[in-house]
Amino acid sequence: MTTDFTQLSLHPQLVQAVTERGYQTPTPIQSALIPVMLTGKDVIGQAQTGTGKTAAFALPLLNNLEPGQSYVQALVVVPTRELALQVAEAVTEYGQFSQVRVLAVYGGAPYRPQINELRRGVDIVVGTPGRLIDLMNKEILDLRRVRTVVLDEADEMLNMGFIEDIESILAATPFTRQTALFSATMPAEIRRLAEKYMNDPQSITIRREQMTVETVDQRYYLVNDSDKLAALTRLFEVEDITSALIFVRTRNETGELANALTLRGFPAEALNGDMNQESRERTMSRFRQNLITVLVATDVAARGLDIDDISHVINVGLPEDAESYVHRIGRTGRAGKTGTAITLLTPQERRRLGYIEHFTRCKIKRGTLPSETDIIAYREKQLMDKVGMWLRRGRCLHERELIEALVAEGNDPLAVAAAALKVARADEKQRPIAAITPVVEPLPVERTRERTGASRGGPGRPQPRAWNDAASHEPGMVRLSLNLGRKHGIGPADIVGAIARHAEIPGSAIGKIHIQEKTSLVDVPEALADRVMAKASEVRIRRMAIAMQRA
Repeated sequence: MTTDFTQLSLHPQLVQAVTERGYQTPTPIQSALIPVMLTGKDVIGQAQTGTGKTAAFALPLLNNLEPGQSYVQALVVVPTRELALQVAEAVTEYGQFSQVRVLAVYGGAPYRPQINELRRGVDIVVGTPGRLIDLMNKEILDLRRVRTVVLDEADEMLNMGFIEDIESILAATPFTRQTALFSATMPAEIRRLAEKYMNDPQSITIRREQMTVETVDQRYYLVNDSDKLAALTRLFEVEDITSALIFVRTRNETGELANALTLRGFPAEALNGDMNQESRERTMSRFRQNLITVLVATDVAARGLDIDDISHVINVGLPEDAESYVHRIGRTGRAGKTGTAITLLTPQERRRLGYIEHFTRCKIKRGTLPSETDIIAYREKQLMDKVGMWLRRGRCLHERELIEALVAEGNDPLAVAAAALKVARADEKQRPIAAITPVVEPLPVERTRERTGASRGGPGRPQPRAWNDAASHEPGMVRLSLNLGRKHGIGPADIVGAIARHAEIPGSAIGKIHIQEKTSLVDVPEALADRVMAKASEVRIRRMAIAMQRA
């Protein structure tokens, strides 16, 4: 496997951009895919999110661009606006020294700014199928000279009902184009798409990283998102942490969390993609020498770390996929030592935890956060243990002389000892014990499925009352009502596919669904509810228009 980006025949500007972003060595998919894409061949990459596939296709796209052209040279099709923004940002950063023009286009945003950018000239367009089709129909987006098309997360686009749109997009591009298709799974419909629109593609499969760490104590704590910092500081009070690597999602969060921990008496430093190589190496050197014990990092920034004595890996939220989780916790419990992996989990992430447990074939046990009483007792025990240690050593001669002088002045010996302990505990004022709000847990999925109507109620069976409530019982979710139900022949998959496609949100974001005789109830994330409602008039289920409102 290639061990250095300089061996991949990329332009020096791209290698410089990748290095400054914190990458040390190519991931397996990058080593396998980049040389193939540089030749212009079609390629199918079967890989999960988190394996480095964005850089795997972005770097060849940038490398093969012809500067100064007035037309779109490359197109990346993705299922959601969030992924469009994420990919566009990554491509822009990789191409920061190449003067590349990248544009993200997606539904729910005004047309005018996107149209203006396209008219000014764009090299690479990253977009969702619906908005791409709209811009093509308006004759604003011209794909006749596109040389490379990337279909990212093709199986998710299939689940959202975008396959027909994708075919229309591919049909508008040159027959001689290069096509790269990425999918975590390869259902028959995706294979058919590849056979129809790709030319002798080379398949590259990156096998899932297997769980090899058996010396890691894995725990999770269920907390509200707003209480994660409070939960983290409570755990820092009682855990025997010699060195900790804390994972967060964004570069901004690394600095914010490191500063917050430091202010609360737990010195920490950030490790992120904004750091140049010299700063990164300086920080890592201090960590290896135990001059600092806590690093807060993103997955990208932590790539390439090779340290054998990390006692704790802490996830402030779950990563996007099981492989990333395994890769994170694999940094502890090395070299024959035991390690601890802790995850702070919100109720909304419980389902993803189940996927990780299924993948790792390992049950992750739930922990209980230490209470204020627990922490005070732990602090006092630590203090007494230290005092007892020095009493046993008998090496406090100078301090004894100071005590004798205070007693000689007429002070009570017990009062002097109490004052000394008070001074010794002064630093605890830097560590106030923050309150934790109770977590409202969603009802188990299997119980929800039993709530199909009052006729099925009765002794020993869950009653339908909860599903008839207007509000969702799952934190962070809101309940919507649709005017279609069993009478109209619809199922949960119809609702997920229709909403996900038209609102351009991941199908996995949609919560519980209850189909009644003439109506249906569906829970969607509160943060996405306005977007779903804004697209309600466009949603069709089995070619039937729907009326949607908040329940």
